[in-house]
Parts: sequence; structure tokens; C-alpha cells
Amino acid sequence: MGACWSNRIKSVSPSSTGVNLTSASTNGNNLSGSSRRVSSASIPQTPRSEGEILQSSNLKTLTFSELRTATRNFRPDSVIGEGGFGSVFKGWIDEHSLTATKPGTGIVIAVKRLKQEGFQGHKEWLAEINYLGQFHHPNLVKLIGYCLEDEHRLLVYEFMARGSMENHLFRRGSHFPPLSWGIRMKVALGAAKGLAFLHNAKTQVIYRDFKTSNILLDSNYNAKLSDFGLARDGPTGDRSHVSTRVMGTYGYAAPEYLATGHLTAKSDIYSFGVVLLEMSSGRRAIDKNRPSGEHNLVEWAKPYLTNKRRIFRVLDTRLQGQYSLNRAQKAANLALQCLAVEPKLRPSMDEVVTVLEQLQEPGEMSKSVQKERHVKL
Repeated sequence: MGACWSNRIKSVSPSSTGVNLTSASTNGNNLSGSSRRVSSASIPQTPRSEGEILQSSNLKTLTFSELRTATRNFRPDSVIGEGGFGSVFKGWIDEHSLTATKPGTGIVIAVKRLKQEGFQGHKEWLAEINYLGQFHHPNLVKLIGYCLEDEHRLLVYEFMARGSMENHLFRRGSHFPPLSWGIRMKVALGAAKGLAFLHNAKTQVIYRDFKTSNILLDSNYNAKLSDFGLARDGPTGDRSHVSTRVMGTYGYAAPEYLATGHLTAKSDIYSFGVVLLEMSSGRRAIDKNRPSGEHNLVEWAKPYLTNKRRIFRVLDTRLQGQYSLNRAQKAANLALQCLAVEPKLRPSMDEVVTVLEQLQEPGEMSKSVQKERHVKL
């Protein structure tokens, strides 16, 4: 983690506050970025039992044998992502029956196989089913089914052809050419709509782990939120917040949440501000490889965001000429509002969506998608 973050929480005792954060990844290797431990405190406090959750979800139940066939026996060359939770494998199922098929036939799926760590792994697995089993939205990854068999816990998702936003932003090479300004704003809008949907649900849901590695992209760069292992039901009744162990990823967690463990929808909005800043700058939230004073993106960038003449110092140099200064200033101002130290000064996700809709560039988007479709995935 960056020096600034370590200093900020050094005086806080993990044993007294339950701090359980991990550093933001600096290698971009994880599909879901779940390089953090999960405790029972991270699971939604729902009155529903495990049986009720599984029965109420409109999901396909698959056997371990079926998924073994679908993934070619979980062969190493089928792995498309790895993290603290385990591994994600590419597989195939029949489009209609949803039964396993031979590789290359049917529809492509992503199979997350959780590490066999008993209670904790099972709780994260159940949280995914609890939320993605009941929610359906264009900007949430689709959960197709699951496997619960002996010690095996697996989840089956739609396959997201372009992988994570993290890889596109931070991995270099011809495999991941720089995303254009238009596509970045499209992804930001899609992710914002996903968060707004969760915050506006009948029982509000706080995502709690919003970061670029959890934003997956389909072939048309439509963004979908994935990995609901840390999601929590929001406060109800007269309660202003949910008190919980501090969990998530360094660099993205809101300062008041780190300090008190009080979780609100505004915590997600702070995280969104960090991600919007990453998208605009092409820099990681925490990067120890940067020069001294630039390890923490938010702390380094904030002074530039408040000065219209200095905003260009934050913007990704690979994007020169792709945006108007006016739109760049509006994006920077939105990020700054989301990153307000005082939670009540942050906008709602609905307000964030409204601003981002104004920043979309249809002409640029069309050209960018056509250009980048020529890149071999």
C-alpha cells in the first residue's frame, strides 16, 4: 500500500476494529480482483436461510461432473482468472438445456471455483447467489447457475469477452491497447447505472468492493459489476448506517468507513470517484512504483482537480486529442465531488449517472468500437 494509507490507519488496531483490507493490485492479474479474505461479517444480514436463498433463486443447479466436463476437467489452459477466492475457468454449456457441452459448442461461460476453505468460502459463495440470484440488470453480470456438492462450491456466469476494466487500463501491450476517452466514459456510465440500481433497490444494497477489477466488459464494452462477496444490505428504518468490520481494498475505501466501520451508500460513491479518477488518469489507486508523493492517486490528484488550468496533468497522456477540455473538466469535477471527505457532500449515484450521460460522445464511441474490434482478443 502507499505510505499515505499506511500512516492513516497505522494507529487503528485491527483487533479492535476488524480491519480486513488488502492492497490494490499492482499487477492486474486477477479477473475479479478478489485478493482479500472474506469473513462472515461481510455477508448480508438477511433473515433468509441458506435453503430459502437457494430455492428462491431462479438459477440452474449443475453437478460437479457437468462443470468438470464443461471446463475440460478444469484444465490449466482453461483458466481465465485467479484470485483469493480461487480460479475462474472458461467453459461451454448448451444454450437451451444449460447442460455441459463439448468445448467450442454451445455458449461460453465463466466458472468460478471457490477454494475449499469451509465456512468462509461458503459464505462468499452464498452471498453471490443471494444477490445475483434475485437481481437482474443490464449492468450486473448474469449468474446462470451454481454447484453445491460435497466440499465443492462453484458459480456459473455469463462469459465477459473483454475481461476486466483493470486489465484494459493498466496492462500494456498489443493485447490491451489504450481504451479511448469515449469508451472509458461509456464504461463509467454503465458501472454507475449498476451501482445506482443496487442503491435504489427495495432493500438497498451497498456493494462495498467497487474497483476496476470488478467491472467486467462484454464484446461491446458494456460494463457489468461482478463479485458480490462483500455486498451488504443497507441500513433500514431510522438507521443512518450499517456497522460492520472494515473490509475491501486499500485505495478505494471511504475514509469515514476506514475510521469508524460505518457503512453507507456514500461509501460506494467515494469508491466510484476513485475509479473514475483511475479511468481518467490511467493510474492505479495505489502504486508504489510511482515517484514519492504520487503513490496515492487521490491525494496526488486532488490539488490538480481543483484547478482548471492544471487538470491536464492528471489526464492520461495516451488520450490527448480525444476529448474536449470542457468534458474533461466536468469528469474531473464529478470525481472530486464523489471524493468529498464529508459523505453528505457526495452526490447520489442517480446524480452521477445524470452527469455521465451528458459526457457521452456517440460519434467518438462508434469510431472507437469499430477501430478496436480489429484488435485480436
